[in-house]
Amino acid sequence: MSTAPPILLAEPSKQGTRIALALLASAAVHGVVLSTQFVQINPRLFEDPNLPMEVVLVNAKTLETPLSPDALAQVSLAGGGNTDEDRRLKSPLPASRETQTGSEEAALQARVAALEQQAKTLLTQLQPNGQLQERPQAAPPTPVQPAVDLSQLNQQAREMAQLQARISQEWDEYQKRPKRAFVGANVKEYAFARYVEDWVAKVERVGNVNYPEAARRQGLYGSLQLTVSIHSDGRIEQVDVNRSSGSKILDAAAIRIVELAAPYARFPDDMRQKADILSITRTWTFTRSDQLVGTD
Repeated sequence: MSTAPPILLAEPSKQGTRIALALLASAAVHGVVLSTQFVQINPRLFEDPNLPMEVVLVNAKTLETPLSPDALAQVSLAGGGNTDEDRRLKSPLPASRETQTGSEEAALQARVAALEQQAKTLLTQLQPNGQLQERPQAAPPTPVQPAVDLSQLNQQAREMAQLQARISQEWDEYQKRPKRAFVGANVKEYAFARYVEDWVAKVERVGNVNYPEAARRQGLYGSLQLTVSIHSDGRIEQVDVNRSSGSKILDAAAIRIVELAAPYARFPDDMRQKADILSITRTWTFTRSDQLVGTD
């Protein structure tokens, strides 16, 4: 009996093994992907249905339990506080009076310290027998007296007396001085203007009656300006030649005519209230026709 030889199978190659593994892996991955389903998840499922509660410390409590508490505390407190606003206590401790009146306490302490210092000062001044010892007061400094020169003082006193006497004399003389008024060619005030017109008319009349014979014989003529001052009773105070005619005969004749016309009329009451002496400045002309004319 013959024995058949065994059949030998060829070993698979490395490349075939790799392909087979790759196919198996691919089939597995596809199977997993095809079998997986993507579902949208609601995020609210992960939220805690219970709202978070704060834990606080309170300094009071009530028998009533609040229905909807705002926070957790060591005891129940339904409401409380001293305001209607939605506010929460910052500290569980009660308000301290010291923190509210800190400035007042500091002021009181300063006042107490001042009083204590004042008491100590008074105690140091007390003598053993209980009497208050007065503090020695420093003597005020003696002012330095300047050296006095009696002769100089007497001289100054005499000078002041003389000055006072001179002022009094001048004041009396001023009070005694007559009130003066001066009028020229243009007289605006009625009382003075009427008096001056009457005065000029009288001088012209007297001058033409008493025309200087020497001027007539020598044929002298010309103009001059005079200022005649008259008292309130009509008397002449003085006559001044302001501008000469160039001839002594005419100047002297004009002064003589003014003096011959005096006394003049007394001042009316309205003039006496304003002046005691009236000074009249006027131009007098000796004409070729042997006449005396007063001009402005």
